[in-house]
Amino acid sequence: METVHLPGLFAFESVARHMNFARAADELGVTPTAMSRTIKVLEAQLNVRLFNRTTRSVALTEGGAQLLATLAPALAQIRDSVRQAGLAADQPAGALRLNTSYVAYHILLEPHLDQFLARHPGISVELSLDNQLSDMVGGGFDAGIRLGHAVQRDMIAVLLGAPQRRTVVASPDYLQQHGVPRRPEDLLRHDCIRQRFPATERMYEWRFQSGGKEALVDVQGRLIFDEMRAVAEAAVRGRAMAYVFEDFVRRQLDDGSLVPVLERYRPAGEAFYLYYPNRAQMPGKLRAFISFMQESRDG
Repeated sequence: METVHLPGLFAFESVARHMNFARAADELGVTPTAMSRTIKVLEAQLNVRLFNRTTRSVALTEGGAQLLATLAPALAQIRDSVRQAGLAADQPAGALRLNTSYVAYHILLEPHLDQFLARHPGISVELSLDNQLSDMVGGGFDAGIRLGHAVQRDMIAVLLGAPQRRTVVASPDYLQQHGVPRRPEDLLRHDCIRQRFPATERMYEWRFQSGGKEALVDVQGRLIFDEMRAVAEAAVRGRAMAYVFEDFVRRQLDDGSLVPVLERYRPAGEAFYLYYPNRAQMPGKLRAFISFMQESRDG
């Protein structure tokens, strides 16, 4: 038997439902002549006559009736599957898989997550938190959130929030015991908590602005982490000074468990971006999330 193509089966089902070639052709957007030709090709492929046709009427043959009995439910299921796929593309529903760092989650997502879930009850959110750039497509993620410099060039990027500024912080006890640095170079006499890029030997640089120029200070210390949570916690315990995003330790700054220093030397910040692969059709769940995050940013 020759390969039977799906359009021919849909054409047969439409004619059988209407018992009229002209109405079936109109439903499928083709001419009656094209519809008649399609049915003849299908009959040749199946090697069976499907309709008895006269100038006045159309009727199913026994073979046509048998085919329709099994084919109609299958085509109905296909139509329903296509309809559901279209709804998923337009409506905010389904599992939204996001990859980001804990820092971005804590600053940008955690404060608004409950509101997003309440607004979109049809969406579930799965978060993968790490400090490495995961393969978006290979990992099955809908989107990621990273600092601007880390976003891959072939991704579509959407700005999230204001630039995040780093600041030097320490506990009140540490500053009382070791003194308050007045200039960036004073940090060379302090114990500083360093942070390493994951899976590399590279350390985060302590950058400052002085007199319109950028300055780097090669701080030293006995504690090294690859996660800012641990850096902040160690600073709260008075173990050393830390260099962190100001908004990441906002609660500790507000309650006084951490104190900012060298504020006049703080460098310009860098913003986080939501990024996702270039797609012709964006899923409704991702469109809803982007709109919500932009609203939160602007609000």
